[in-house]
Amino acid sequence: MSAAVGDGQIDEKWAGMMRAAIAGDEAIYRRLLEEIARSVRTMARGAFSRARVGDADVEDVVQETLLAIHLKRNTWDGGLRLAPWVGAIARHKIIDAMRRRGARRFQPIEDFEMTLAAPEVEDPHTRSDAERLIAQLAPRQRDIVRSISLEGQSIAATATRLSMTEGAVRVALHRSLKLLASAWRNASQ
Repeated sequence: MSAAVGDGQIDEKWAGMMRAAIAGDEAIYRRLLEEIARSVRTMARGAFSRARVGDADVEDVVQETLLAIHLKRNTWDGGLRLAPWVGAIARHKIIDAMRRRGARRFQPIEDFEMTLAAPEVEDPHTRSDAERLIAQLAPRQRDIVRSISLEGQSIAATATRLSMTEGAVRVALHRSLKLLASAWRNASQ
């Protein structure tokens, strides 16, 4: 919410006002809603400005937030801070408003090309360890593991290429991976 809402004095003031409102003090409740409205209005304007969508829906967000607070005021735990509860409701209403508008921010990728991370280089030791373990498998098992696990081929494509049923490829892959896991455990000890 706004800087004032983060202030403990404002939060305690609002909590006291809400407790009085729940107890039936309509004048204090009206004052509380006016203060909340000012804070939510500031919050919504800031959010819409950052999203560069204009502030045509600010008052709708304020009214929807106040209505939600009014309808749910009896669910607020009087021993807790009020501002975070109000802030959460307001944030959800702002997000809902942006979704209704279809608000999206598009930035050309060229603006970020210098800050994008370079693709990670594969660790050559990891691949050589895997290749060493795979080399211990029987030729057909080795072919199935390489095809599916390393090259990303589908089970169906591998089965067709090897003239096997898909079920047989699945069983062979499962058994091969089990052997590899056992070989890995033995090598790690």
